[in-house]
Amino acid sequence: MIPYSCQDIDSTDIEAVTQVLASDFLTQGAQVPAFERALARRVQAREAIAVNSGTSALHLACLALSVGPGDRVWTSPISFVASANCARYCGAEVDFVDIDPRTGNLHLEALERRLADAALDGCLPKVLIPVHYAGQSCDMRVIARLVNPYGVRIIEDASHALGADYEDTPVGCGRYSDITVFSFHPVKMITCGEGGALLTNSLELAESARLLRSHGVTRDPARVDNLEAEPWRYEQHALGFNYRMTDLQAALGLSQLARLDAFLAERRQRARRYQRAFEGTPVSTLHQLTEAHSAWHLMSVLVPAGIRAEVFRRLRQDGIGVNVHYLPIYRQPYYQQLGFPPGYCPRAEAFYQSELSIPLHTRLSDSDQALVIERLLHHVEALT
Repeated sequence: MIPYSCQDIDSTDIEAVTQVLASDFLTQGAQVPAFERALARRVQAREAIAVNSGTSALHLACLALSVGPGDRVWTSPISFVASANCARYCGAEVDFVDIDPRTGNLHLEALERRLADAALDGCLPKVLIPVHYAGQSCDMRVIARLVNPYGVRIIEDASHALGADYEDTPVGCGRYSDITVFSFHPVKMITCGEGGALLTNSLELAESARLLRSHGVTRDPARVDNLEAEPWRYEQHALGFNYRMTDLQAALGLSQLARLDAFLAERRQRARRYQRAFEGTPVSTLHQLTEAHSAWHLMSVLVPAGIRAEVFRRLRQDGIGVNVHYLPIYRQPYYQQLGFPPGYCPRAEAFYQSELSIPLHTRLSDSDQALVIERLLHHVEALT
């Protein structure tokens, strides 16, 4: 089976992890701070806080922005459930803004209308979480212009988008948002095995996230009473979580981060090959903004809606590991119980009926990519 995505681990990655295994610290050593510094430099952000998953990073981002019961958080319906669950963990209500089916990202006019209506109804969100679908940045300058007059804070869910850029600056730099979140799951741009991070230019938000990452416990001399007399002392200042990243994960992340440019070049080359192959066919690729360069986490294509399920089935029979990203979050049973009806975001529904994620990763050979192209076009043309 040709996977739709997979990790790319080489001998340098293995050696980096092995060195930590032979060291004195498997966790809470020097590797996590080193990874955080390298990541912050890479995306031109002031602070990076590494955690054990992208979901943990989203949760801490909401908590750092004081999301809680009675608050509202808006996000995209076309994403993994964590983009909405993070707000529910905080006791907040979640709502969804429809997408632009050309890109899979938030629909700007839909957002503008929803904000105006919510302002009249007195139910504005505290936080908006735009999702950079498939690796391409949302149009963040416009999103910030729309939400800033209402005092809405922004968390960029860039789980797909490490290495992407927007307006010639790296996604994660915080130019138009309060916090950016990355994921380091094995199918993402780089992997820590599991892992995530939140990036911010606010020292206050960073301090809050760091405290909550580790049980709410600190040994900071500026915050702990009587530390000179009791040097073993630590204090819990908040109800935090065990969201720490291990040094094993961070060592792998550091090694992978050094290879990010090579990963990006290979993904972009393969994406261009797909784009050329599907020009003038019933298979369409996502529209790319002129001011953005995608990290190409996913190769998301659209096929005629009525045949998607059969195309999926036939490609799987051919040994091609296609996938679908995503069932709109509000159609998940948990969110249906909260009262979201089918068809709540019509553009997202239409997108879901046509979307197919085909293999795209650095280990995809030219011959395997040629097979994916040939079989996909063969099945689509046979069914239309």
